[in-house]
Amino acid sequence: MKIMLTGGGTAGHVMPNIALLPALRAAGYDISYIGSATGMEKDIVGPTGLPYYGISSGKLRRYLSAKNFTDALRVVRGVGQARKILKRVKPDIIFSKGGFVVVPVVLAARLAKVPVVIHESDITVGLANKICIPHAARVCCVFPETMAQLPKAKAHLTGTPIRQEILDGSRIKGLVACNFSDEKPVIMIMGGSQGSVNVNKSVRSALDGLLLDFNIVHLCGAGNVDETANREGYLQLEYAGDDMGHLYAAADLVVSRAGANSLGELLALAKPHVLIPLSRKASRGDQILNAQSFERQGYSVVVDEDSMTSDILAQAIRETYENRGKYAAAMKKSGVENGIDSIVKIINEVAKVK
Repeated sequence: MKIMLTGGGTAGHVMPNIALLPALRAAGYDISYIGSATGMEKDIVGPTGLPYYGISSGKLRRYLSAKNFTDALRVVRGVGQARKILKRVKPDIIFSKGGFVVVPVVLAARLAKVPVVIHESDITVGLANKICIPHAARVCCVFPETMAQLPKAKAHLTGTPIRQEILDGSRIKGLVACNFSDEKPVIMIMGGSQGSVNVNKSVRSALDGLLLDFNIVHLCGAGNVDETANREGYLQLEYAGDDMGHLYAAADLVVSRAGANSLGELLALAKPHVLIPLSRKASRGDQILNAQSFERQGYSVVVDEDSMTSDILAQAIRETYENRGKYAAAMKKSGVENGIDSIVKIINEVAKVK
């Protein structure tokens, strides 16, 4: 059986696909990947050795813009390119993770009569997936609140696919990677795959006070390392790479954006955390809703980005750390598991694996 994975634009639309690879390979699938010709997904998929096919893709907007016309043409071109690729590769099924690139792929799959399984990570359905869902055989989701937004016959609550190396991290290896030699608790700061100016600024402004009691590893995003902020007990990394699982294991508390993939990892690890969801000024508000759901369930402390200061962030970190046992216990009671098995089961059913 052949499966083609698609998704791109951000790491959040690619890494869940990567997490599925061992299980799909174990199930006997011949796997390939289709993404944008110029997107960051190509760099993430490359090391896996999967055949990669790049197509044209336009950004989808919820507001009026002259670029809507030219991007619509890119989508049309992408449909034609994707259709040719599907005709050549002949996949039995497509798994779509989201992002603008999936729209031409799913539309081409409809024309080629290739079944599609979609995964929606956020609590509200993104625009790309809204366009694609009518053409899908099944739709997987992470939040119970999302089920009401999906066609009942297609909807499945599966959770998020999580890479095994995230779950198998070593605290000792994480501390060695950070070169933290003392016994202070460790905070890991994650500003998303592209980093966050606001989060980075607030963290660095609060460093002097926080470093009295904590060691800090700060994943600040590509090009965002500030050499002037370097000091003992504070490590800046553009990204974590293969050490991510070890850094999670070393962290006593995490400060994170509220992307669904990060939330899935935090929940699976029962890792106490502070969430700083992306502001509505820079998003459709999905991270805010994700964070509110986690806060309602007693998993998270949430800080509003628009009103955040270094003092507010430092106070939230200290209070969450002091009550870390309460938050960890709530997450352990959730019963949420790694979504890989559930998703692969659905893929097998749609692909009619015997």
